[in-house]
Amino acid sequence: MEDFSKQKIIYPEITKFINFYNDESHFFTNNKCFIVTGKHIAYLTALLNSSLFKYCFLDNFPELLGGTRELRKVFIEKIPVLKVSNEINHAFETILKKIQNANRVNSRDKKLELELDRMIFELYELTDEEKDDIGFIEIQ
Repeated sequence: MEDFSKQKIIYPEITKFINFYNDESHFFTNNKCFIVTGKHIAYLTALLNSSLFKYCFLDNFPELLGGTRELRKVFIEKIPVLKVSNEINHAFETILKKIQNANRVNSRDKKLELELDRMIFELYELTDEEKDDIGFIEIQ
């Protein structure tokens, strides 16, 4: 129960769109969502919402009827993740707050989403060719 009062990632068990939410408001969820707690949650949320993640790992989640995907823990925990500093996590926390605030008022900001991708691409030291191959995959 104490995990619900921590900063966490909330994500649906089954979804058509890959969307992970950085929760700092201590929401509770039902059995249709999962949560992730730990260190550097903002960075991890940004990575999971990035085009890099979607490009590399979308096929690792079973596709169900209607184009939905099953995002179970057993699939999530196999994803390799870079360890980052508190400063890097804070930079991702800042941009995530802006993106989530825009989404709250139905004012999606594609420039912020592109900036999030750019930050992830730089962190993972992708070449220009790799960046071009991945492109921008809509964050829904």
